[in-house]
Amino acid sequence: MTEQYQDKGFATRAVRAGQKRTNEHEQSEPIFLTSSYVFDSAEQAAARFSGNDPGNIYSRFTNPTVRTFEQRLAALEGGESAVATSSGMSAILSTFMALLSAGDHIVSSRSIFGTTRSLFDKYLAKFGLETDYVALTNLNDWKNAIKPNTKALFLETPSNPLNEIADIVALSALAKAHDCLLIVDNCFCTPALQQPLALGADIVVHSATKYIDGQGRCVGGAVVGDNQLVGEEVFGFLRTAGPTMSPFNAWTFLKGLETLDLRMKAHSAAALQLAQWLEQQSEVTKVFYAGLPSHPQHELAKKQQSAFGGIIAFEVKGGKEGAWKLINATQWLSITANLGDTKTTITHPATTTHGRMTDEERIEAGITNSLIRISVGLETIEDIQADLRHGLNLL
Repeated sequence: MTEQYQDKGFATRAVRAGQKRTNEHEQSEPIFLTSSYVFDSAEQAAARFSGNDPGNIYSRFTNPTVRTFEQRLAALEGGESAVATSSGMSAILSTFMALLSAGDHIVSSRSIFGTTRSLFDKYLAKFGLETDYVALTNLNDWKNAIKPNTKALFLETPSNPLNEIADIVALSALAKAHDCLLIVDNCFCTPALQQPLALGADIVVHSATKYIDGQGRCVGGAVVGDNQLVGEEVFGFLRTAGPTMSPFNAWTFLKGLETLDLRMKAHSAAALQLAQWLEQQSEVTKVFYAGLPSHPQHELAKKQQSAFGGIIAFEVKGGKEGAWKLINATQWLSITANLGDTKTTITHPATTTHGRMTDEERIEAGITNSLIRISVGLETIEDIQADLRHGLNLL
C-alpha cells in the first residue's frame, strides 16, 4: 500500500500511505490491541522467530497499527524505514544506543531541548560517549569540534525555543567529509514543512507527542532513515530494549498525520501574524521567529522550509518577574511546557523545559530569564493577542 502512493502528493500520502486493509474491508485503520500472535504451526513460529518468514511475532516490536504509522511517516519524510518509539526522548536514546559505541564522540548544537542535553551529559556519558556543544549556526564551530572519533552531529532546526535555523545542506557536507552521521530533530517543522533527509541528513528523529499528534493526547516518538541504520540497527535496539509505542498511540498519531499538512499551514500562518504583532508591542524587547525579516536566518529558513512553524519565543521587560507576571495574567492560554497542540500554550523555558541546565549552559544557549515561549494554536488570533495583552499591560 505504501509503494502505491510513492508518487502521490504529501497530503495524499499523509492520509493513505501504509494502510493495509484486513478482510473486514475497513475504511479507517484498525487498532490491534494484542500483545502476541497465534501461529499456524510450530514450523511457522520457528520461521517467524528466525526471520525467515516475515510477520507478526510480539507487539514489543511487531504490531500492524504501529507498522502502519511507521510506514506512513517514512513515506512523508522520504525515508526507507521508520521505527516508532514510546516517546521523543526514547527515539533519541534508541538512535545513539544503536549506532554509537563507548569511546565515540558526538558534536551537538547547544541549542537543544534541556532534557536531551541531560541525556547526553548524565546518562550517555556513563557508557563512554563524549559530547561537545557548539553554536548551531556557526559552521566553523562544528568543523573545529570534530575529532577523529566523532561519529555523529546532532541538532534541532528550528531550535527550541529560539527558532535558530541550521544550514542542513552545509552540515550534511561536513558530516560526509568526516564520515559522521547527521541526525536532525525535525519536531518543530515536521515533514509537512521541512524534510531533512532530502537536504542530506542521515536520520530524522521526532517527538510524535507534539505536532504529529497535534491535540495533546498521546506520547510517542519516531526515528526515520534508511533500511540499514534505522530498519536494522535502531529496530534491533527497540526489539531488545523495548521502548515501544503502544498500538493505541500509533492509531492516534495516524489520525494526526491525516491533518498534519493543514494544521502546520494554519499554525504557521497564525504564528507569523502573532510574531508581527509582538514586534510592535512596546513591552516586548525581542521576538524570535524565523518568519520575521529581522530574524538572522530568515532567508535560510525560506530556502529549506515551506513555512516557519508555530513556535514563537520573545523577551519582555522586567526579567523573570516580568515574564512570570505576563504568563500568570493570561486568562485562558494553557500554561504548560508541551507544544504542538491545537490549543495555544505558554511557558517560561528557563524554569521549565531548560530548568535542569546550569546557569552557564542556559546563557550559552540564549535562554534568558525574560524569555517566554508560545506554541501558537488554532484559536482565533485576535483572541490570543487579547489574552497576551492582559499580561503586557502589567509590564
